[in-house]
Amino acid sequence: MTLRVTNSLTGEREDFDPDEEPVLLYYCGLTTSDPAHLGHARGWVHVDVMHRWLEELGYEVRHVENFTDVNEKIVARVGESGDSEADVARSYIGTIIDDMRSLNLKRAEVYPRVSEHIPEIIDLVERLVDRGYAYEANGSVYFDVTSFEDYGKLSNQDVEEMEAQGSPDEQSEKRNPADFALWKADGVEPEEIEDHQHGGAAPAADACKTAQTWDSPWGEGRPGWHIECSAMSMTHLDETIDIHVGGQDLVFPHHENEIAQSEAATGDTFARYWLHVRLLEAPDDEKMSSSLGNFESVAEAIEHYGPNVVRTFLLSTAYHSPATYNSETVGEAEQRWDALERGYERAREAVDSIDARTKVESESLRTAVEDTRSDFEDAMNDDFNTRGALTALRELTNAVNAHLDDVEEYDYRALREAIETFERLGGEVLGLAFGDSADDGDVELAEDLVELVLDVREQERAAGNYDRADDLRADLEALGVEVQDTDDGPEFRLG
Repeated sequence: MTLRVTNSLTGEREDFDPDEEPVLLYYCGLTTSDPAHLGHARGWVHVDVMHRWLEELGYEVRHVENFTDVNEKIVARVGESGDSEADVARSYIGTIIDDMRSLNLKRAEVYPRVSEHIPEIIDLVERLVDRGYAYEANGSVYFDVTSFEDYGKLSNQDVEEMEAQGSPDEQSEKRNPADFALWKADGVEPEEIEDHQHGGAAPAADACKTAQTWDSPWGEGRPGWHIECSAMSMTHLDETIDIHVGGQDLVFPHHENEIAQSEAATGDTFARYWLHVRLLEAPDDEKMSSSLGNFESVAEAIEHYGPNVVRTFLLSTAYHSPATYNSETVGEAEQRWDALERGYERAREAVDSIDARTKVESESLRTAVEDTRSDFEDAMNDDFNTRGALTALRELTNAVNAHLDDVEEYDYRALREAIETFERLGGEVLGLAFGDSADDGDVELAEDLVELVLDVREQERAAGNYDRADDLRADLEALGVEVQDTDDGPEFRLG
């Protein structure tokens, strides 16, 4: 069966047919202004499984995911999570990377940051101005949506009926209310961040003084949001990519604007397949979001349930289907994972027991292994249907349990193949960690030992033995432990 995906650009289920390898995949990453929550993790985990399944099908995959570290919402956190826009972004990027690792995500090829790509952004804006798709106004540059014939093709909107984009000040400078900013003059104004600030934040005027700006042909300023992803995608992948993934809430205006500015600049298709992950709803039927404050962070969820239950929960609904986070849906995920883990552990214990025999053959278990592989493949090729894939593995669990409950001597070959199926499909494709309890213990022990060393280091510093304290830090870093001193004491991250 050929992989088929739902392309948001056409609204059709289509055969996935890249022109050539490697497959180029771009995912719109987070704005680094808040802790990552389970809604973000839903996108991460589904993109991770897309990546894994494409590799299972034999494709080489180049996967890029950005960090937006230049944004008004980040400036709004100054004083609360750092002393400047750059500090706030750095702090949240660190915790986001920790969250990614805790969820057992495959690493992307690169995680580009906006602040690293200002030259590429400026070059792209200049191309659009030179080609007549953008215009300068008072030091800002705007994309003229009426100049791009296909504007609105992703969101199926008519330019004449679109709502205005941008702040009131921007509206006064634009030729058309739907035009959007590619480059913004100067920095950030207090009124742009006041509604986004939390308790403990610096006064808005002081926070805005820390906003990053750069020189450009149009004067001092900073990039607009939409141009950033186009520039980073083109820099690290190509002018045309195969798959662009993002949250459903980004269809308009972000992805619509990405298409317009990218294709206007190059004259080529920007992305062949657009896949959109449905939002995760909180118990009150609202989308889970940082702005609403109705979320459970990734770190909290991992602490409460562990990575396998969290991944099982997020994969229990296909990426293109609605999903709700509540006690019932999480409880179902716990049961699913427990059943899979028990089936895997029972198979592993039985295959290594004296009752596993060479000449015992269980037609039902061998057929179940084959059916699981076939059903799993059919589900994943059906637009990455992870719910169907989990169902296929659950059927294998049932078959393993039935075999072990019904006989006294076990089919060694069938059990070995069942174990390999759990590990390859459930582990390598779905990213679940079977038999990982010993590894979890090793990590916890390592963290305890690092904390003991850091306690000794603090004692040496307090006694004035700074050379000895520096030696201990250097020893830890040589072992892959990153240490950072903060006002609240030393923090560390295992490499």
